[in-house]
Amino acid sequence: MANERMVVPAQQIEGADWRKSTFSGQHACVEVAMLNGGEVAVRHSRQPSGPALVFTPDEWSAFLQGAWHGEFGERPAH
Repeated sequence: MANERMVVPAQQIEGADWRKSTFSGQHACVEVAMLNGGEVAVRHSRQPSGPALVFTPDEWSAFLQGAWHGEFGERPAH
């Protein structure tokens, strides 16, 4: 993926099925779309036409692993 595609208007991502976590609050909603090429797009649900960050599968995997292992702060207890 070219660098200029890393941040794109969310409305330009064709076929995106945007999903948000059931753990999201009313005003703290991040949505994720799994894209055809394996990339993952992320946007703020309150700005559906705003920017979306697009990550490669390896970038997304590294982020999820880091979050799971508490590299960005402690995981909240369930």
